[in-house]
Amino acid sequence: MRKLQTQGVHHITLTGADRQSTIDFWEGVLGMPFVFDQPNLDNPDEGHVYFDPGDGRLITVFTNETRKGTPDRTPTDPGCVHHIAFNVSQATFWQAVERLDERGIDHSGPRDRGFMDSIYFKDPLGLLIELASYRFEPPVGCTHADVLLRAHRIRVARGDYNIDRIHLADAIEELVSARQDSLSGDRAPKDPWR
Repeated sequence: MRKLQTQGVHHITLTGADRQSTIDFWEGVLGMPFVFDQPNLDNPDEGHVYFDPGDGRLITVFTNETRKGTPDRTPTDPGCVHHIAFNVSQATFWQAVERLDERGIDHSGPRDRGFMDSIYFKDPLGLLIELASYRFEPPVGCTHADVLLRAHRIRVARGDYNIDRIHLADAIEELVSARQDSLSGDRAPKDPWR
């Protein structure tokens, strides 16, 4: 038996309301360029609009001019999407409260997640959106997932409840040590001031 190995998210498709409110939210609030639209090839009564969330992949939305949205929270039953998180820089993250407040969008305020900062709000159709900002940059040649996997192992070994900055810093140090050779015979921490 062999796996069907994935290589990242290709796209996520959501059910939206009308075309313009969809564009106004995804491009006008979240800044995702509107890259193309066409009919929904499986339903001629719907449009299919495409947005770039910032990594060249796609968020797509089925639209229908007769469908109206509701701000009620979308279902969170088993099998339903709970929320979608989008990566933002720390610079953008710390402007989010002000920019959401300018539009009158209710939000959670910043949330400390240990390894990242988060803020939550609903789209016009009640889908929970998260803006997430990592508190670290992975070493060259590593990914955020590499750092988080290593930080998880450190956290578990220490018996800590969740990943926090100390685990990230130690994980990054371990990854650099493992990936980057050195002429030093002893790479242990030193105190050059004593």
